[in-house]
Amino acid sequence: MDLTVIIVNYNVKYFLEQCLLSVLKASRDLEIEIIVVDNHSVDGSVQMLNEKFPQVTVISNKTNYGFARANNQAIKISGGKYILLLNPDTIIEEDTFTKCLNYLDSNPDAGSIGVRMINGKGKYLPESKRGLPTPMTAFYKIFGFASMFPASRKFSKYYLGHLNSNETNEVDVLSGAFMMIRRSALEKTGLLDERFFMYGEDIDLSYRLKLSGYRNIYFPETTIIHFKGESTRKNSINYVILFYRAMIFFARKHFSDKKARYFIGFIYLAIWIRASISIIRRLFLKFINPLLDAIIIYSGFYLFLPVWEKYHFKDAGGYPDIYVKFVVPAYIFIWIMASFINTGYQRRIKLTGILRSVFVGSLVIIVIYALLPESMRFSRALIIIGSVWTVFSMLISRSILSMMLPGEFQIEIFNLKRRILIAGSITESKRVLNIIGHTHLRPELIGFVNPSDCIVEQGFIGNIEQIEEIVRINRIDELIFCASDMSAKQIIETMLRFHNADIDYMIAPPECLSVIGSNSTETTGNLYSLHFNTLSRLTNRLKKRVFDICCSLAMLCISPVLIFIVDQPLFFFVNIVRIIIGNSSWIGYNTNTSGSHKDLPPIKPGVLTPVENLSINDSDTEFIEKSNLQYAKDYRAVNDLRIIMGGLKNLGRKPPVLTKS
Repeated sequence: MDLTVIIVNYNVKYFLEQCLLSVLKASRDLEIEIIVVDNHSVDGSVQMLNEKFPQVTVISNKTNYGFARANNQAIKISGGKYILLLNPDTIIEEDTFTKCLNYLDSNPDAGSIGVRMINGKGKYLPESKRGLPTPMTAFYKIFGFASMFPASRKFSKYYLGHLNSNETNEVDVLSGAFMMIRRSALEKTGLLDERFFMYGEDIDLSYRLKLSGYRNIYFPETTIIHFKGESTRKNSINYVILFYRAMIFFARKHFSDKKARYFIGFIYLAIWIRASISIIRRLFLKFINPLLDAIIIYSGFYLFLPVWEKYHFKDAGGYPDIYVKFVVPAYIFIWIMASFINTGYQRRIKLTGILRSVFVGSLVIIVIYALLPESMRFSRALIIIGSVWTVFSMLISRSILSMMLPGEFQIEIFNLKRRILIAGSITESKRVLNIIGHTHLRPELIGFVNPSDCIVEQGFIGNIEQIEEIVRINRIDELIFCASDMSAKQIIETMLRFHNADIDYMIAPPECLSVIGSNSTETTGNLYSLHFNTLSRLTNRLKKRVFDICCSLAMLCISPVLIFIVDQPLFFFVNIVRIIIGNSSWIGYNTNTSGSHKDLPPIKPGVLTPVENLSINDSDTEFIEKSNLQYAKDYRAVNDLRIIMGGLKNLGRKPPVLTKS
């Protein structure tokens, strides 16, 4: 057998599917076996493998054993002359295997081979080739010398910046995202060290191959896409700790005591610096916007309150000090909390998001105002004036932040649609457009591009050879490739033509209900999204609870109207009480099936469900389970509000009683 391809998967079903499709295309005319080790994914990966890829050997673990141990499980049952360790978030060219195998066959001293990698934006990934992380190499990288001198042989040794990324070279370390290893070399060096859980095992194996007399080859004559970072965010504190712990273990394993002490000292210093920077940066980005909002809103009240008092009281006095010191800050707090709940503090915010947040906050203020004693009701007019000023304040603060930190904060005064272009056949392009149409996205389609360089046919605005001009003239934001009509090689080559352009790429696998995004988190599909805003997060559970309470109080205030809409008014009031004391929620999973909701983040039984406004039958279990999954994976308080608005007559429905299984 020529080759064994081993893929370790953890909750990246859509990426795995696309990866396997590219692997199968590259496997033609070769004797290859594919082994996927699933580390206890909960996104339906194993089910997808069994249904769509029966030719793949699947090892389904009941716990997450980590990268090294999972690979070893597959290596022990493999039969290939060469073994490829491949990440699931990669796409390979059709001739990648053939080129790598030919090189290894012609160079028996080469123990392993890696390839040129680009990310989903078409940019070269420097970790395609790396140097050994010695103490000085680590020092130069940690303290920024490698970034300041990216082509220096001395300072940029970690990424071997002095070596041309387009030339074949012997290197110290290859990336575990694509590492093809000679079996005889692996038998000599031993399997992956299972003491490395996620990071560092590729460095350790590369080093052991060198110690055994083999060469590690960086081979850029073929290129793969590596979306990167699906399991762990590269800028997260968790990543910093896991990665540098692996480096400490590597140093203790391979360096002398003195050398290891220096290295470990640098590493601990790096952990402290990176963790501190990460914490400060996260806190700054999280609170700078609401803090700036609070300052601008309060400043506005401070300026226009005397003017209003002079108009309202005719020089006969004004509001007590308690109003400025406590009531106004309380208003501001409610508006800001409403903005948090209504996703008003996302990186990209639209005017509609600000308006919705202020409206909800003002509604809560008016409800509380109505419940206060007469002596505490100062001015409804100031609430209205303050609401208008709050909208302008949030626009001002966002505009300031978007100018100061354009990469972190963006504001859209108008709801500008993303301009997309689809490259593929007319039939497949329309299928992909239909998938996107079933998601929350509403892009503006500019047209279809013929994937061949032939004369443009009816329905196309141009062909692939004209793609650069089409993108430039039409100011395209997003280019979608139909993988059934374009080879991976053609897709990659097209992406490389735009490596300096600010454009996103999506890849639509054939016969799949998913589209893989270049930023690796905005994957869209029918009912699915890999943008994880899961209900398992404490902040989202808190948002859901706050929403339930605020919504219950608002319903109580307008109950004289709602009782004429709700089918069962008595149970409607019972539900309000149950929800306020925490026994129920307004929105919960649909429990008419015995399906996947049991494996989702637990929430209180709901009066309404995610499929409340859809015309479906209880027998459509697959659709219901997907809806439950989507609701849990991408929680939004505004989605709860939409479900309630569409199901007002059912607010008196009795929530289901959930029993422990």
